[in-house]
Amino acid sequence: MRKVFWDNPYQTSLTTQVTEVQDQRIVLAETIAFAFSGGQESDESSINGLTVIHSEIIGNVIYYTLPQGHGLLAGAQVQQKIAWPRRYRIMRLHFAAELIFELVTRKLNLEKIGAHIAETKARIDFLAKENISTSFATILAQYNQIIAADLPILTGFSEPKSQRRYWEISGFSKVACGGTHVKSTAEVGNISLSRVNLGSGKERIQIRLQDPDQNLVTQANTE
Repeated sequence: MRKVFWDNPYQTSLTTQVTEVQDQRIVLAETIAFAFSGGQESDESSINGLTVIHSEIIGNVIYYTLPQGHGLLAGAQVQQKIAWPRRYRIMRLHFAAELIFELVTRKLNLEKIGAHIAETKARIDFLAKENISTSFATILAQYNQIIAADLPILTGFSEPKSQRRYWEISGFSKVACGGTHVKSTAEVGNISLSRVNLGSGKERIQIRLQDPDQNLVTQANTE
């Protein structure tokens, strides 16, 4: 299965072929629809106008669950589409979270114990004995410098056979990650941070975009 969302995360529609059918679950030859992995939520998508109920990645294959009676057979040509506003907000929030994690780790050397990337906010959980928000001003200042510099975000395979991916900002960091990413730091935009005390020595940073619809229309493209 070719994952077009890695080659071109801005692509919103795709003509492809069904390669496998298991009752309600189908597999496609290529796909533009990301399935939950690494804390990043799945795309909202459709296949031939049918809403995908669930998507799941097993090994390197993504299975899409369609409504009963979808009528698709192996070999059928289909049109796949994703909800672009959701994809773009998640891409931006994902990379905002990546940057915040890198900056927090460098400044505070905390252990990450969880993360989740949704359409309206992202979160990162750490083991921390003190109030993490006391460092927000410094971390945001460093973050804003990276955003203002409009640095290119490079992505690729670190291990093509196992489909292990990475993102890289030259001179800053290279990190293992299989999510979808924007092309440059300027696209991520400004964010706000808030703190949640989870108790038992655990702290959460919540991340929100200050302009959720920045560049929303101009960035999308079709096949």
